Amino acid sequence: MRSEGTAVSPHFQPVCMLAVEISQPLPDVSPTLAAGGQRYEHARMLVCLHGQPLGMVKLTLAGGALSAACYAGQIWNSLHQEISRHLEREGFPGVTELTAAGIPAGGQPACKSVKRKQPAPFISIIIATHDRPDYLKASLDSLLTLDYPAFEIIVVDNAPQTQETAVLVQQGYGRQVKYIREDRPGVSAARNRGLLAAKGEIAAFTDDDVIVNPGWLNGIKQGFEAAANVACVTGLVLPAELETPSQLWFEQYGGFNKGFQRCIFDLDSNRPQEMILFPYAAGRLGSGVNMAFKTAVLRDMGGFDTALGTGSPTFGGEDLALYFQVITGGYQLVYEPSALLYHIHRREYTRLRRQMYGYGVGLTAFLTKCVLARPRQIFDFMRKLPYGLFYAFSVQSPKNKKKQTDYPRELTNLERKGMLVGPFAYLYSRWQARHV
Repeated sequence: MRSEGTAVSPHFQPVCMLAVEISQPLPDVSPTLAAGGQRYEHARMLVCLHGQPLGMVKLTLAGGALSAACYAGQIWNSLHQEISRHLEREGFPGVTELTAAGIPAGGQPACKSVKRKQPAPFISIIIATHDRPDYLKASLDSLLTLDYPAFEIIVVDNAPQTQETAVLVQQGYGRQVKYIREDRPGVSAARNRGLLAAKGEIAAFTDDDVIVNPGWLNGIKQGFEAAANVACVTGLVLPAELETPSQLWFEQYGGFNKGFQRCIFDLDSNRPQEMILFPYAAGRLGSGVNMAFKTAVLRDMGGFDTALGTGSPTFGGEDLALYFQVITGGYQLVYEPSALLYHIHRREYTRLRRQMYGYGVGLTAFLTKCVLARPRQIFDFMRKLPYGLFYAFSVQSPKNKKKQTDYPRELTNLERKGMLVGPFAYLYSRWQARHV
């Protein structure tokens, strides 16, 4: 039995998170211990080629170790098509195998075509935080390793109860990080305050519980160059760790990973036919923990809706509302997997419970905003509603198929309860926002 606030999964085993660059010799996987002290028996390995994420491979660790020769073959069996497509696209000769030496010598370009580099736009990185200096420090340290020539980091301290964040930023990072305090509670208010101070042509938003890949901003840049009218780029988010049942359950719920293929979305030639709920299923376009906007466009759209988001009665939905606004406003949104970062999922079951309830509230709060902001779309919305109900509630829907037998039913019920509350929460939150 599972009591409130606890997480019981008798068959749970922690998963070791690994990454490998296959254009170089592959390292052996050494025995390592999980946070609980036991040896890992399973691993998930991110496979990259020339810095581009290609996919994840699940591995079994014999005694906690695995030789490069052993897993090289598993990578090839799982991802040989992705490897071949990447080599062809980038002008490299093809290969027929992957060994422990990495991509064979024949896979290295004799004369790779030279691409004309676009100037690097100045990017403002905005992080909203609330009394989590330990998380924030790890995130800021990773941001300072970014391989990008022109950016600024803005930390917005949202309604702090202590001075710890201010002391951390001002004494630990000096001029490398700009500190701003925003006393109005809510992530949307904090992000809008950061947007007001941003000097960049692009405003990139992330959270304080992430570790960014050094090529994150280069990936964002590539996303904006992928099409002619891009206003928003979202990126790949992978778990930084899978050490507790709650973290693995969040991945079963869907996590933040939207895949390893670049996708362009708009209402014209890039309208995804397989996405029946487009553009209302905005959560499939990206995650709010990893998103960037043309600064001028975001300001013209009014920034983030302060009636939505963490810290408001709606708990979330502010990112979904902007994705929807970008698409219906005639712009393009690009999902770019090379804009990679790692998220520290909630380790405790009590926090995961709150997160699932909040996701339910935020989803229907966002949909309520869509209907109120664009009344003419009510007919299109109602036409798609039956499939939306199937998608949300059926165990056979793409949303619920990944949930395994040990996935707590309580989490599903909390999410559905939140969906019922969402419309009322949005109306109240909007009234509250207008009277602040």
